[in-house]
Amino acid sequence: MTKIDGLTEFLADYPGMSLQPTRLSETIIHGQFQFKASGAGLTTKDIFELEIQINKRFPNEIPEVRETAGKIPKTGDYHVNPDGTLCLGSHLRLKRALAETPNLVSFAEKCLVPYLFNVSIKLRDGGDFVTGELAHGTVGILHDYMEMFRLSDPIQVIYALELLGTKKRIANKKPCPCGCRLRLGRCPIHHRLNIFRNAAPRSWFSKHARDVETRRFG
Repeated sequence: MTKIDGLTEFLADYPGMSLQPTRLSETIIHGQFQFKASGAGLTTKDIFELEIQINKRFPNEIPEVRETAGKIPKTGDYHVNPDGTLCLGSHLRLKRALAETPNLVSFAEKCLVPYLFNVSIKLRDGGDFVTGELAHGTVGILHDYMEMFRLSDPIQVIYALELLGTKKRIANKKPCPCGCRLRLGRCPIHHRLNIFRNAAPRSWFSKHARDVETRRFG
C-alpha cells in the first residue's frame, strides 16, 4: 500500500471508515463516513456509506469517491458522474483547496464534507445545493474557472490554463488573457493566476487546457 499523507489522522477522525484490501497502486477506504457541518444558516449531521479510492499520485490526483448504499440518487441533480463517482467540484478548485495542506484530512474537510453537506440538506429539504452548484460538465468547469481567474470568456480561461502550463518567466511575456493588450507580467491579473501555480504541475495545466478545449470544441 502506498503511503498516504494524513491517512492515520483521517481514520482517527472518521472511525467508521477502514482500509480495504487493494492493489499496490492505490489505497481504498470504505465504511460509514459521519460528519457534522454548517453553512448558509443551516446545520446537518449525517452518515453516508462511502468508498474512497486514492491513487498513489495523491495529492496530485484527486481521490475518487463513491456512495455505496444508494442513499444519494445517481443523477446529475445530485452531481453524481455517469461512472458513479461523486462530483465534488471543478478539478482546479479541488486542487487549490488541497495546495496548502495536501493530506487526506484536508481532502475530507475541504472537498468531501462541503459536497455531502449540500447533499444532506437537499435530501432533507429539497431544492438546489444551498451553497451553490455548477452547471454539469465542461460548461460548469469553464464558468467556475471564469470566476476563479476573474475572466469573462471561456476562450480566455483556456488560454489562462495554457499560460499556467508555461514557465512563469515565459508566460509573463505573453499577452494577458483578459484582453487588455498588455503582457501578462504587466497586467494585475498575473498576481491572480500566480495563486494557482502551486496547485498543480505545469504539465497538468497544459493537459487540462487541451482536455477542456477538446470537450468544448471537439
